[in-house]
Amino acid sequence: MIEATGLTKHYGRTVAVDNLSFTVSEGKVTGFLGPNGAGKSTTMRMILGLDRPTAGDVRIDGQHYWDLHQPLRTVGALLDAKWVHPNRSARAHLRWLAAATKLPKRRIDEVLDLVGLTAVADKNAGGFSLGMSQRLGIAAALLGDPKVLLFDEPVNGLDPEGILWIRKFMHKLADEGRTVFVSSHLLSEMAQTAQDLVVIGRGKLIHQGTVDEFIAHATESTVLVRSPELEKLGEYLLAAGAGISDDGDALRVSGMDSPAIGELAAARQITLHELSPQVGSLEQAFIQLTGDSVEYRTVETGRLAPDVAASQEERA
Repeated sequence: MIEATGLTKHYGRTVAVDNLSFTVSEGKVTGFLGPNGAGKSTTMRMILGLDRPTAGDVRIDGQHYWDLHQPLRTVGALLDAKWVHPNRSARAHLRWLAAATKLPKRRIDEVLDLVGLTAVADKNAGGFSLGMSQRLGIAAALLGDPKVLLFDEPVNGLDPEGILWIRKFMHKLADEGRTVFVSSHLLSEMAQTAQDLVVIGRGKLIHQGTVDEFIAHATESTVLVRSPELEKLGEYLLAAGAGISDDGDALRVSGMDSPAIGELAAARQITLHELSPQVGSLEQAFIQLTGDSVEYRTVETGRLAPDVAASQEERA
């Protein structure tokens, strides 16, 4: 488990993380979302003891990272997939890490096999593709068989096969009871990977909860209805207090769920051809709730939004 309480980080006059509190539970994949500059990387660095908080506290299974006896046996992390000497083989890289942290050598072959790198274990990491580098980074994170894992943009730049592999692997790790905390900009992928979310903007907490709760909080659920008697049905729906909007050859209904619409139509002997709940996406919810936290916004003309343009003029 990861617990952050009032976590704050200042760089001079810049506030990167601002009184941030959240909990990451074990046995789940928790997505860590936020616009560029929201403070995600800084937060992860503070969890791992790479940066000290200006204020507040963050603990891993009740302890600060720097107080852990053998950190890699408790927490593993992938922050930069290319953090490896290019002339060192995958096996040599893991052997060096194992020796430096007093981990058993037998674990090297185990993690290489887990991430599918056994066949290229003796090739120089400098010639690895981004996907292979990501796998090597995950192998390094797993070297100590830790209960807590942090991954920063693990699917960045990967092809669909690599993304699918990492998604399934994250689920497997969580199913083993581990705490898995994943930062990503690929919202469509996070919708399929994460069970819980921690969403921040400008260093502050915007939301913590399940993916479904986040979407429900930020977007309106509607029902798409098709019928040969749309006009008549629309009148009844309005009278019942529902909101309706024209969607071509259908009605989009808000304020009433599918069973209620179906019962209303049946009671008035109105034929239905379609009754489809329309749920918002993670992307829609993210844009809705983090729009005010985006560092550089644009308007439809493609120009910078007035507040951004003004701030740039001030800096100039």
